[in-house]
Amino acid sequence: MTRQLGSGKLVIATHNAGKLKEIAALLEPYGLDCISAGALGLAEPAETGTTFVENALLKARAAAEASGLPALADDSGMSAVALDGRPGVYTADWAERQWFEGDPGRDWFMAMGKVEGMIAAKGPDAPRDAWFSCVLAIAWPDGDYAVYEGRCDGQLTWPPRGNLGFGYDPVFVPNGYEQTFAELQPSQKQAISHRSDAFAKLTADQFGSS
Repeated sequence: MTRQLGSGKLVIATHNAGKLKEIAALLEPYGLDCISAGALGLAEPAETGTTFVENALLKARAAAEASGLPALADDSGMSAVALDGRPGVYTADWAERQWFEGDPGRDWFMAMGKVEGMIAAKGPDAPRDAWFSCVLAIAWPDGDYAVYEGRCDGQLTWPPRGNLGFGYDPVFVPNGYEQTFAELQPSQKQAISHRSDAFAKLTADQFGSS
């Protein structure tokens, strides 16, 4: 049986206030007091893993060891069948600007264009199947851990459509829908997303609910 979180403090291994708010809202019904690694002044570890599981565990373990509290981390990304699963764990890296491109922040339109260009180079018959992955990892200070994996399958489209999402959402059409993730209302996306799938598995295992 998986170790249970129970109630009390839970470190969310992120420095992103938006991500903390989203995760805290999902866990609020279970009596958890969520605090971010950023609020605790914890350093962000280098994401040196080659899989979503490795990176999620790396972040969760670093936060748990540094804080002395259980910690939750996520790692997610988009994979394209035609690109043999790329960008995958390097999803965010593909959006990183180089020093000579000005603003060092992420350029998601550039990243979407890179994916589209590589698929187009394979010819008109290249498959456009893709999937989003989300891995949630819980780590305890004593080294115990639990991992939950979520997935949402769909097709890549071009040009990008919609402005409600982020990342690769404007080019991803989930199976069974005609709209991209960026065209769906947030509540619609949340109901079918890879993150929702992973959280459903986590809450079912940790709290006996779905």
